[in-house]
Amino acid sequence: MKHILPILTITTLAAAASAQSAAAPAGLSYNRVTVSREGQNNTLSASAFLGSSNVLATIGTSTAGTSYALGYVFKGVGAGIDATVSVGAGDASNNSTVGLNLRRSLSEVVAGLEIAVGASFNSGAGAAPSTTNLTYELAYNVNKQFQVAYGLTDLDAAGVENLHTISVRYNF
Repeated sequence: MKHILPILTITTLAAAASAQSAAAPAGLSYNRVTVSREGQNNTLSASAFLGSSNVLATIGTSTAGTSYALGYVFKGVGAGIDATVSVGAGDASNNSTVGLNLRRSLSEVVAGLEIAVGASFNSGAGAAPSTTNLTYELAYNVNKQFQVAYGLTDLDAAGVENLHTISVRYNF
């Protein structure tokens, strides 16, 4: 009888530790609507998973035109990183796009903080040259529905400066 309290304490601590390590992370939201401003270009886009799959559909419209993309999200590829591989088509300056985007929550540093790094290859349309773009983004989830982000796109085209993007997102 006198050993019941230590046994219950150890059992309770073990169960709590097991439940904490088995708990799924909050995860990153992919179902969202984004309004962003990059230089003089305003963009409105929406992305959502198709059904219960990891296939992500995105449509966007801006002063450059309308674009479409389909991607596949590989969740938890390593160290809490989600990788999205995508193909797209659309606007006036790009015939097609192939991209890779890596996203990770940094909630262990600051609750609600996220980082993303991406690369995309855009085949030029008409006289426009093909480009490879690198993007970097730091985002903060104000609450479960709203997120603000600052991004930098490094264009490889000669003479083009880096583009800065400010975004506001609604997660649904």
